[in-house]
Amino acid sequence: MQVINLSENQSIFNQYLAEIRDEKVQKDPLRFRRNLQRLGEVFAYEISKTMDYNVNDVQTPLGVAKVPMLGQQPVLATILRAGLPVQQGLLNIFDQAENAFISAYRKYDDQGEFHIEFEYLASPDLNDKVAILSDPMLASGASMEIGYKALLKKGEPEHVHLVAIIASRKGVDYVIDKIQAENVTLWVGAIDEEMTVKSYIVPGLGDAGDLAFGPKIDSK
Repeated sequence: MQVINLSENQSIFNQYLAEIRDEKVQKDPLRFRRNLQRLGEVFAYEISKTMDYNVNDVQTPLGVAKVPMLGQQPVLATILRAGLPVQQGLLNIFDQAENAFISAYRKYDDQGEFHIEFEYLASPDLNDKVAILSDPMLASGASMEIGYKALLKKGEPEHVHLVAIIASRKGVDYVIDKIQAENVTLWVGAIDEEMTVKSYIVPGLGDAGDLAFGPKIDSK
């Protein structure tokens, strides 16, 4: 599996990344969601460079222009709820794409330990298509693994791009170990080395879903 870390290159991407981490900027949910969208847009642009294109004739008022255009639109998938702004950013660029939605959440036991509970999947057929699965935080890696395996129930994609804005080193290693497929690429915005016992990335940014949409009550 190829891993591509966009923060290794100097670009405006890093400014958006800094703003979603900044606890002062985080106090504005609208700004937080918009920055997640902008990061999704950059990911979409970079992923678009890896896709197949056909040269099409486009009629202008003065003649015909030959323009390379996407041979096939991707399917955009995300894990609810935190992934919605990133999904919207991807959709802003791939604006004719089909979409898929996965419901998964942390379920805690009486000892405070949790596992990822899969609930729901709505997806088009994925056979021979390019799929882009996004989740803003790749902490333990379990949600991304569950999301990826859920998508495979809808067909065999030509290629799957996994997108996470901030990942833990442990999460990246977990995904590489659990998803051993040559047609999968992992895209991250940054890799943080630490993670707490409750699987929160350090320095990370906190709970992306709560920052975007307000606090929730954890499922017991």
